[in-house]
Amino acid sequence: MGSSNQQVEQQPLYIAGKRHTTTKTFQSIDPATNQPITSVCTADRAAVDLAVKAGRAAFSQWSLTSPLERSRILLKAASILRARNDELASLETRDTGKPFSETSTVDVITGVDVLEYYAHLIASGGLDGETTQLRPDAWVYTTKSPLGVCAGIGAWNYPIQIALWKSAPCLAAGNCMVYKPSEFTPLHALQLAEIYTQAGVPPGVFNVVQGAGDVGAMLTSHPGIAKVSFTGQVSTGSKVAASAAAGMKYVTMELGGKSPCIILPDADLDSAVDGAMMANFFSTGQVCTNGTRVFVPDTLLAAFEKRLLAKMPLVRAGPVMDPSTNFGPLVSRPHFDKVNSYIRHGIETDRAKLLYGGLGAPDLPSCADPAGNWIKPTIFTNCIDSMQITREEIFGPVMTILPYSTSSPKYLDSLIARANNTTMGLAAGVFTKDINLAHTVMARIEAGICWVNTWGESPAEMPVGGWKMSGVGVENGRKGLEAWTRGKSVLVENGASVGTVYAKL
Repeated sequence: MGSSNQQVEQQPLYIAGKRHTTTKTFQSIDPATNQPITSVCTADRAAVDLAVKAGRAAFSQWSLTSPLERSRILLKAASILRARNDELASLETRDTGKPFSETSTVDVITGVDVLEYYAHLIASGGLDGETTQLRPDAWVYTTKSPLGVCAGIGAWNYPIQIALWKSAPCLAAGNCMVYKPSEFTPLHALQLAEIYTQAGVPPGVFNVVQGAGDVGAMLTSHPGIAKVSFTGQVSTGSKVAASAAAGMKYVTMELGGKSPCIILPDADLDSAVDGAMMANFFSTGQVCTNGTRVFVPDTLLAAFEKRLLAKMPLVRAGPVMDPSTNFGPLVSRPHFDKVNSYIRHGIETDRAKLLYGGLGAPDLPSCADPAGNWIKPTIFTNCIDSMQITREEIFGPVMTILPYSTSSPKYLDSLIARANNTTMGLAAGVFTKDINLAHTVMARIEAGICWVNTWGESPAEMPVGGWKMSGVGVENGRKGLEAWTRGKSVLVENGASVGTVYAKL
């Protein structure tokens, strides 16, 4: 079974509940074949202005719609999304190059989980404020109000999931959204917009504009936008945050990482190897939370490498619609070139020991198109902290193994210092049988998303966000809903007179 060749119509924008076309277009490319899928309309400034205007017009109605009614509409959208899971996952596979075995079980489903979570949360008091009695005749109460029209700017690695992670709390809180997907993976956006409309979301509440970074810049600088939620690389996120700050906009930034995966001396080796593989090769390594710096005690290094090599044949590249394939091509040719340049640098300049993989394509079945952006899952070992491949985010299937010594009684201090020696702080994980020790390590790790004896799960209930250069704010969980509201505090004096210093002596 190969990549689906179903015809995809030209993708228009979606503004005020209707499709909106423009004359300028760009192409969406299938990463598994490097052939065009369809053309996509590019937003200009007039279209962006129109989308923001539509959001502002819809805001007065949507923000006053009761949380219970908003919940019913969002739950209907969730039901439609679940019913169309395989269809949407197939489109996502064609757009991203990720295997259908992944998109059908992760991408749509984990997005819908968040939509359902927030729909239920607002229906059960998630937007309620607090009341405090100061004294018998004075009270303070707080309320949570929606922000207005918000911009959501998505990334290309989990397109529909990210669109839902942004729009679900945004709409649940009573806001409207203008959403711009990545220009590399645009095909989900129209589908999601029309599903929202089918479920009863009023026109203008969720709008879609398409295009590259210049369209995103129009959104982040637009005076009608109250908040910007961005997912992407650190360098772009810094520019987006700076632009938003100029207008005192609220921001949520979910950026990149160079996360440590720490194998402690007592860890179960099979579990540690499984965790390290999930932290490096799932989704062809195109995951911001990937644990690409794998710290292994030198006493276990040989055993760890042996078990890792024994399991690497289980990483199966092949036709992306084949249910047995679990490793697809990289998302685009520019990204393919970037990841290969890092592998080449690791071999030729860093002089790291290549344990597995390297340059060139993996072995592919004859039914897979060799013109796709195929890359070998790659492992470097005996790495040191100063190498470029261990310092910079590669965003591809490249694992670096960093041995550490346990001969010193204070080896843990040195290990944690090395793990934290990065400007980023998105994620981290530790593998150990000693849960108390795991908690001790986690307390000292400078990262916002952490796992113990597992890797990668981000349920709707779990707020996730980065430290340091890896981001600002959180997504998901109760805190994720609060990020789409602004608070108001009211003090009510029930007494008959106003306290004043301007009284007769």
